[in-house]
Amino acid sequence: MGFKHRIGVVIILAAAALPMFAQTNMSGVWGMTLFEDFPDRLPGPELGDYGGIPLNAAARMRAYTWDASLITLPEYQCRVHPSDYASSFADIRIWEEIDPATQQLVAIHTHHFAWETERTIWMDGRPHPPEYALHTAMGFSTGKWDGDKLVVTTTHLKEGWIRRNGVTRSDRAVVTEYFIRHDNGLTWAALIHDPVYLTETFIRSRDYILQLGGAIPPYPCESVVEIVRAPGTIPHHLPGTNTFLKEYQDAHHIPEEAAMGGAATMYPEYRSRVLNLAKK
Repeated sequence: MGFKHRIGVVIILAAAALPMFAQTNMSGVWGMTLFEDFPDRLPGPELGDYGGIPLNAAARMRAYTWDASLITLPEYQCRVHPSDYASSFADIRIWEEIDPATQQLVAIHTHHFAWETERTIWMDGRPHPPEYALHTAMGFSTGKWDGDKLVVTTTHLKEGWIRRNGVTRSDRAVVTEYFIRHDNGLTWAALIHDPVYLTETFIRSRDYILQLGGAIPPYPCESVVEIVRAPGTIPHHLPGTNTFLKEYQDAHHIPEEAAMGGAATMYPEYRSRVLNLAKK
């Protein structure tokens, strides 16, 4: 075997022994778009609009008791959005953490404009912590490549929400996310599996555009007393007393069953059901 041939074999074997490098570089500042689900992105959805969410009776009861004034409490004003909701609006920055010795991808980090939340997606094959480990707003995330798609699994999340009108997501949820780059576009899709409040997987997606030379400013948040209340007062509605739930139905001529959500309302076939309900 010639010298050049032996050198070539060594290089091939060495390359085969190395772990695969990242399939797609997601690094950069990504600007939000408002092409879909605008109410969820900025103003927030209307009270009593639970259509398209596979919530169960327990989640629906939680939503009935929710009062929008809850977020005026100082304890809630700077409460960060959880990782499965944070990407719903505003810009994000993504960067890679590379091991300086092996040049292998260790982790992918994200920074979100709102509340300056930062998240680590571990790419080095480490396991998730045991069930009793600390739960946080960002949770514990690990990622892997499926072709050019980044697939992320997140556990250990604190209780959060699915919509900003009282639809809750439990702390037992497991979230699977897909980050897919299309040239200067980025699609983020989150699949929320919640055995406590959902009867099926809930899916949401968002799209971003790469901001060349973009930057994310700071987001200082300071709690203040917006409304003077007696100590210990928590805005809420007792079961059966929330009169605002009907406003959405009346304003948009939507039957109560459709507005109250459930797995059936996620599918196109439900349209015929809505038409039949409207005729009654």
